[in-house]
Amino acid sequence: MYGHREVSKRDCLVFLRRSMDASFATSPTNYIIHPRRPFLLRPSTALPRHALPGRRHPPRRITIVAVGSTAGNPRVEREIIPSGPLPSLYPSQAQVLINRPIKKNVASDENQRTALPPPVPLSASSLAASLCNAWEDMVNKWLEPLPLRPSIDPEAVLEGNFAPVHELPPTSCPVVKGSIPHCLRGGAYVRNGPNPQHAPRGPHHLFDGDGMLHSLMLSADGGRSPAVMCSRFVRTQKYTVEREAGGPVFPNFFTFRGLAGAGRAALVLARVLMGQLHPGKGISPGNVSLAFFHRRLFAFGEPDLPYAVHLSTNDGDVSTVGRANFGSRFFEGMTAHPKKDPDTGEVFAFRYRPIPPFLTYFRFDKDVTKQPDVPIFSVRKFSLFHDFAITKRFAIFPDLPIVVDYPGMVLGGGSLFRADAVKVPRIGVISRGATSGGEMKWFDVPGFSPMHILNSWEEEGEGSDGHAIVLVAPNMLNVPHLLEGMEHGHSCVEMLRIDLKNNMVTRTPLSVKSLDMGVINAAYVGKKNRYAYLAMAGPFPKMKGVAKLDFELAKQNKDCVVACREYGPGCFGGEPFFVSKDEARDEDDGYVVTYVHNENTGNSRFVVMDAKSPELDVVAEVLLPRRVPYGFHGIFLRESELRDQQL
Repeated sequence: MYGHREVSKRDCLVFLRRSMDASFATSPTNYIIHPRRPFLLRPSTALPRHALPGRRHPPRRITIVAVGSTAGNPRVEREIIPSGPLPSLYPSQAQVLINRPIKKNVASDENQRTALPPPVPLSASSLAASLCNAWEDMVNKWLEPLPLRPSIDPEAVLEGNFAPVHELPPTSCPVVKGSIPHCLRGGAYVRNGPNPQHAPRGPHHLFDGDGMLHSLMLSADGGRSPAVMCSRFVRTQKYTVEREAGGPVFPNFFTFRGLAGAGRAALVLARVLMGQLHPGKGISPGNVSLAFFHRRLFAFGEPDLPYAVHLSTNDGDVSTVGRANFGSRFFEGMTAHPKKDPDTGEVFAFRYRPIPPFLTYFRFDKDVTKQPDVPIFSVRKFSLFHDFAITKRFAIFPDLPIVVDYPGMVLGGGSLFRADAVKVPRIGVISRGATSGGEMKWFDVPGFSPMHILNSWEEEGEGSDGHAIVLVAPNMLNVPHLLEGMEHGHSCVEMLRIDLKNNMVTRTPLSVKSLDMGVINAAYVGKKNRYAYLAMAGPFPKMKGVAKLDFELAKQNKDCVVACREYGPGCFGGEPFFVSKDEARDEDDGYVVTYVHNENTGNSRFVVMDAKSPELDVVAEVLLPRRVPYGFHGIFLRESELRDQQL
C-alpha cells in the first residue's frame, strides 16, 4: 500500500524502474519493489525515509537481489546509484513482487508505459501544508487499521485498467472496422471517470480521484479521415489546488472509517482554517457524469456545482470553462443526474447535504432561469441520494438505506457511509412544479434500493383513474456491497407501479441478470418507453457486455432481456449510450456506443453496435491511441450540438 510503513520483516524487496534497465528488470531471477516502502537491507543500502520518490534527494542506491534472498542473507546481483529523484508511481507502473519472478506482459507493456502520469514533485509549499501532510502521515501510520481493506487499498483499487493515465492532447486514431453511421458522423463521445493526478498518501476508494474526460470526435466523412481522441482533467478547484501543492490535499470521504476517519475529518477542518481548502469554491472532483443542456456541456461530481466544459470543433481538444452557478450567487450545488424534459426543455435536479434540509429539489425553466429551491424536510437523516426520475407531472426520489453516520464512525469504528439495516427504503413523489416540500408523498418499498433509474412515466390502470406512476430501475439486492466488496454486488432490474390513489406499490422483476449503468432513448425521458440498454456486470465494477431490455415482456412475466453482446474474454466496457438515427421511426432505431478495453492486449476501442439487431451487432470500431481507464457515465453529442455550444 502507499504510505511509509516498515516492511523489514518481509523477504528482501528491492526496486528497479523499468526505464533504468528494462532488460535487467524483466529477468526472471530478479524483483521489482515499490520505492515508497522503506526497506532496511543494511545501512549502506537503506532507503532513508526522507529519500522517497519525488523528494529532492534521491535514494542513495538501489540494490537488486536474486530470488531466494532474505533480509538476513541477501545475494546482491547489482547496485544502481540514481542520478536524480524518482517520480511518483502507481501500482500499474511499479510492481510489488514478493518471492515471485517477474512476468512481462509483452502485449500490453508498451501500452501501459505510454500511459504513465508525468512526475509531480511532492514537496510542501508552506509550513501549514507541511504540518497538515505530517498530520495525515500520522493518521495513516498510527490510526488506520492494517492491513487496508481491498476496497480502499490503492494497490488493489488502482490496478490494471483502473490505474490512472496522464492527459492526452488531440490524437488521431483510425476506424479499424466497418464505417461510422451517418447519425454519429461529426459528433463526439465523451466519458467521465476518476483519474487521480497524484499517488494517494493513504487509503483510496474507487469513487475518489480527479475527473478526467475521455473524448472521441468522429470525422464527418464516416471514417475516411481519422477520429480524434483527447483526454483532459476537469479543472476543478480540487485539481487546481493539488496541482499547485504537488500532492493530495482534498479528503477522500469514502475512505473515512473509525478513528482514522475522525482524524481525517479534523484534518479537513485544519486545512480550511489554514487556508488550504476553500469549500465555497468547490470540493467535488467532477468525476461522475456529463449532461448537455442550454447549449453547454457540464461535468458533474457530487454534491457540488457542475463545471462547464467545451469541445473544440477545430481540433477536438477539451477545455474547462469554469464552475457554473447559473447566475445564482447562493446556488449550493446539484447531484450528478439532472433530468431534461425533451419536450419543454426544462431541467430538473436536486442536491443533498449534511445539515437540514438534507434534500432540496429545484428546476430550471427553458430559458435557464433557476427557480426557487424546494427544501424537503421530510427526509430525517443525511442519506445518499444519487439519482431520481421525472414524469410529465411528477418528480420521483428513491430514499436509499445508505446513510452518512459520523457518530457511528467515531464511536463504533464504522465507515462514514454505511448501509442502514433498520432504515426501510422508500419512494417519494412530488409535483414537478411544487413550491413546498410538504407536497412530497412517501411510499415504503422494502428491499428496493436503486442507485440509478432508467425511466418513469404515468399511465392509467385499473382503479387508479390515471393516477399511477411506473418506475423502472436496477435494484441493488445487497446494498452494503456498493461500498465494500463491490464484486459481490448484484442489481436486478425491476418495474414498480405506484398507485397514487390507493397508496399501493407493486413490483415486477424484469431480468435475473446483474445489470446497471443503463440508458434509454433520450427522447422518451418522462414518457412511456419500451427499451433500455444496460451494462452487464462482469462482476462489478467491471462490465463484460451490454444487454437490451424490452419492457413489454413484463406483461407476460417473461425475462425482458431480448439481446445481449459480451465483449469477449478479458474485454470489459462501461455504461452504454444510445444514439438514435436522424430519421428514426422506432424507439430502438439507432446505435449503442461505449469504450471497451482488452486486458489481454492493453488496447482500448470505441465500439458502435446496432441497437435493433438481435445480437447488438458491432458495425464499427475505432482503435484508440492508448488505453482508456474504466470510468462512470458518458454522453454522445451530435455534430449540431457541438457546433451550437456556448462558451
